Amino acid sequence: MVTLIADSGSTKTDWALLSPAMYGKPASVTRIASQGISPIHQSDNEIQRILSSELLPHLSIENVSHVYFYGSGVRPEKEAPMAQVLREALSCAEVVEAHSDLLGAARALCGHNCGIASILGTGANACLYDGETIAKKTTALGYIIGDEGSGAVLGKRFLHDLYSGLLSKEIKEAFETETKLALPELINRIYRQPLANRFLASLAKFIHAHLDDPGVEALVRQNFSDFLRIHIVPFGRRDLPLSFVGSIAWHFSAQLSEVVEGEGYTMGTILKSPIEGLITFHSL
Repeated sequence: MVTLIADSGSTKTDWALLSPAMYGKPASVTRIASQGISPIHQSDNEIQRILSSELLPHLSIENVSHVYFYGSGVRPEKEAPMAQVLREALSCAEVVEAHSDLLGAARALCGHNCGIASILGTGANACLYDGETIAKKTTALGYIIGDEGSGAVLGKRFLHDLYSGLLSKEIKEAFETETKLALPELINRIYRQPLANRFLASLAKFIHAHLDDPGVEALVRQNFSDFLRIHIVPFGRRDLPLSFVGSIAWHFSAQLSEVVEGEGYTMGTILKSPIEGLITFHSL
């Protein structure tokens, strides 16, 4: 039984091929990378083309028996269509499943144990996990009206405070010098160009480099505090550990841990990417 696992974001898909020990050979994991796959933004034909050109050349498809795909665009109504596309490409597989990236995060972080799992990357999401499936989750509203805790909201709030005079003049000067960006260019990037959420999230790199500034660090902590208040407290489960996956959680882990523990929760696991945890989950 060879298992194929995928963790797919908007720009990249991480694939892991799990081969069991057999004929005297030890178990092995083969890693493959392809461009991102999303049934929300790509047609079935486009997805088939990516699979055919970037995945299948690296596989002996007749050996693949189980396929588990986790992706940011796999909403409930897209699970069956996405699974069908995978089934057509990997016709020998006995089991083919497609799930949301949130379930992938929960399984990677919590394994078969109950817990609260969250994604803190460009966007943000959280769920109450029962050890196999999502029991309850927060409503994803996007960075304009939601996504507290995310990189996009962190960048948005940073610019707001920077140009509202709430951060120091030294930070403003450092920002414009290091990024070569002034307010007119920022307005253009945010309001007149696509993917403003990714641009805003990219400012996390500058923010991280200037955590020694009290105002900047306070901004980071407030972003995490708002995430807990809005997305975690309503679960009413202070008995469960909080675990996180994503670049924002990973790079700001010190501030995140202090906020989580300061609110009376227990910090669980923090992963930059879920693929390692998913390998473990599907290996047990």
